[in-house]
Amino acid sequence: MRTRTSVRAASLGAAIAMIITGCGSEGGDTGDNGVSPADADLTVVTGVYPLEWLAQEIGGDTTAVVQLTEPGAEPHDLELTGRQIAEVSEADIVFHVGGLQPAVDEAVDQEGEDASLDVADIVSLRPADDGEDEDDHAHEEDDGHDHGEHDPHFWLDVDLMAETAEALAERMGEVNPEGADTYRQEAERVTGELAAIGEEYEQGLSSCEHREVVVGHTAFSYLTDQYDLEQIGVSGVDPENEPSPAQIAAITDVVKERDISTIFTEPLMPAATADTIAAETGAQVEVLDPLEGVTDRSPGDDYPSIMRGNLEALTTALACE
Repeated sequence: MRTRTSVRAASLGAAIAMIITGCGSEGGDTGDNGVSPADADLTVVTGVYPLEWLAQEIGGDTTAVVQLTEPGAEPHDLELTGRQIAEVSEADIVFHVGGLQPAVDEAVDQEGEDASLDVADIVSLRPADDGEDEDDHAHEEDDGHDHGEHDPHFWLDVDLMAETAEALAERMGEVNPEGADTYRQEAERVTGELAAIGEEYEQGLSSCEHREVVVGHTAFSYLTDQYDLEQIGVSGVDPENEPSPAQIAAITDVVKERDISTIFTEPLMPAATADTIAAETGAQVEVLDPLEGVTDRSPGDDYPSIMRGNLEALTTALACE
């Protein structure tokens, strides 16, 4: 009997064969940054927006960057088309976070292992926060998407983003030695911008009346731990794990007891739960973006501007000086 894994592996192989031989070919003539893989020095395929931003900034107009997750789509739910599997197979570098997107992990294992650059092998990912804490905010463990034992949202820590930028530049230089110096220089520029954002966070969040950050799901651990804030999640790291009425009631009690003024929702999440808690407590609902993708609800149009938009939202909500 064929197992589910063997069937899926066979499907991946069949899809690659069909695309490479030209059957069912469609689109894909340029990367998402407008550079054609045929004309580029190298091609980088990315799984989630912050990695796309890094690849575009470091690679510039000589690198084709192909993003697998469409703008506004939930990256955890990504399923790859035949064309996208072929893009993974043909990429010089597949830049991804192991455990975040199972479809990408599987395609890399089957078709792009040699090209893989897994952020989980570059930086130390923190353990996943299932939403429980010492106050018994009472959250059940996620039983939907499996991130493994680690939280993939490393990009909310600018220091980890800087480490990742340097590792990407090094790999790009190995693939295309002629561009190594340029990649290194661009990585230095990027790490300088990341350092500046980190300094703004340090200053902006150093003196605040409140330090509790109530969020829809616990995607912000890297940010809150870095700046000595307390993350209170309505649900765990999986954004589609629906909170129970008891969980919502527990968070509502915490908001009332601590006089918390703001409930944060996300651009890619429904605001219904946040609205319910706000109606019970008198708190406001604002957006805090985990930067899983850029949408018209994001507080900016790229990584730096969204990070700075998040800082503005936090300093307002926490009454920072």
